[in-house]
Amino acid sequence: MANQVGLPAALSEYIREVSLREDAVLRELRETTAQLPAGTAMQVMAEEGQLLTLLAGLTPANRILEIGTFTGYSTLCLARALAPGGRLITCDITDRWASIGADYWARAGVEGRIDLRVGDATDTLEAILAEEGPGTFDFVFIDADKQGYPHYYEMALTLLGDRGLIVVDNTLFFGKVVDPEAQDVDTAGIRAFNKLVHDDPRVEMSLVPMADGITLIRKKSPAGA
Repeated sequence: MANQVGLPAALSEYIREVSLREDAVLRELRETTAQLPAGTAMQVMAEEGQLLTLLAGLTPANRILEIGTFTGYSTLCLARALAPGGRLITCDITDRWASIGADYWARAGVEGRIDLRVGDATDTLEAILAEEGPGTFDFVFIDADKQGYPHYYEMALTLLGDRGLIVVDNTLFFGKVVDPEAQDVDTAGIRAFNKLVHDDPRVEMSLVPMADGITLIRKKSPAGA
């Protein structure tokens, strides 16, 4: 039985050559983000962005919620996957970085599909729940402050429709999840989240060892469905 392969630089480059279809707008946004402090570490990999587009298109997603915008690379990937007439709500604690992405959203012709909400994520999610009601989103992507993941997960489950999908980034957190010396609040938040989801009988899940760890979560179908 084969295990997860390690990815030396040559193999990573080969995968990028035969898989990645990043266009000029996405590439320029990624390169601009890489110039910011910690920009490369905070931005999703190009391959992950492409996976998000694929997954959201397969759902198919008419309503998408993104928790954590940063410069909006993943936002652009998800907006492109929306069904006709669809809408994406993305939220972040500040519009400082999202304002960078807004220009690229416009260039890609998707800015009209994106609703940026700025403020504390907990407050924003409560407001969205009050406005939209439970079960109204087809797809949720979580990539925000790690200590908040357990709470964001519960809110996402409430907002998610029965056939929807939750995708969560950074669930291996640079490998710190298995380092006993790592006791910071973000690593603790990821560990708590991973255990919560693994033990949750309401969902099906899989932690995919891609990028920095990507967890896929779907509500279990109601009995008899």
